[in-house]
Amino acid sequence: MQLRYLLVLLFTLLGISASSCFAAPGEAERPASVVVVELFTSEGCSSCPPADALLREINLKQTSAGQLIVGISEHVTFWNDLGWKDPYSSPVFTDRQGVYASRLSPQGPYTPQMILNGRDQFVGSDSGALERALRDDARRDHLALRIVSSTASGSGVDVRFALAGHQSKPLDIVAVLTDDADRSDVLRGENNGKLLQHVSVARSLTRVAKVKDDAEESIHLPLPNGFQLGGSGHHLILFAQEPQQGSIVGAATMPL
Repeated sequence: MQLRYLLVLLFTLLGISASSCFAAPGEAERPASVVVVELFTSEGCSSCPPADALLREINLKQTSAGQLIVGISEHVTFWNDLGWKDPYSSPVFTDRQGVYASRLSPQGPYTPQMILNGRDQFVGSDSGALERALRDDARRDHLALRIVSSTASGSGVDVRFALAGHQSKPLDIVAVLTDDADRSDVLRGENNGKLLQHVSVARSLTRVAKVKDDAEESIHLPLPNGFQLGGSGHHLILFAQEPQQGSIVGAATMPL
């Protein structure tokens, strides 16, 4: 009961509906919108574990405004030469954060950094800033992006998606394959001796299509190295983003 009380208190502070968070499968209402929260983090950064913990608390939860929060943990590389090489890091995520920083962050890229729907940036452990960004995003219009189907095979995942409500402005469709949960026993660096836990860890992030109007299209996603499907433990995330890595205006997710 004590743990449940603490979680309810945290969700209340974040503007998240506790009743939705604790609903049994199938009870939660369809989300009014999907909010993509990208966390740029590193296992070599001593300030990052609190941000990782915040993402664990909010990922796939629904706010009182009906927003489904979809977290993506993107591990960057610029801490890798300071004692511990993050096994989940990739230059793809480092480059992606750099593009965001050039537009949103006068101080440049840093960890931990959260980006909400490609618009708002703040320190990744700042729950108050997250709450404010969620409230601002609830007032914005969003497009309906839907994953129609997905079929996994040895060569990858075949996905069909549909986008509706579009007004002929070019949009990038980005696909992300994630591990639902990962953990590391860190042996060196700033987090030496800690067991670090992560959720929704990005293993690949790829622009797969460009659309100008309402559309229904099929794509093929190759599997990243070491990514094994079967059973449970992975998600597919799709989102529609304005060119030059602008605002995210629609998103969807499903387990693989």
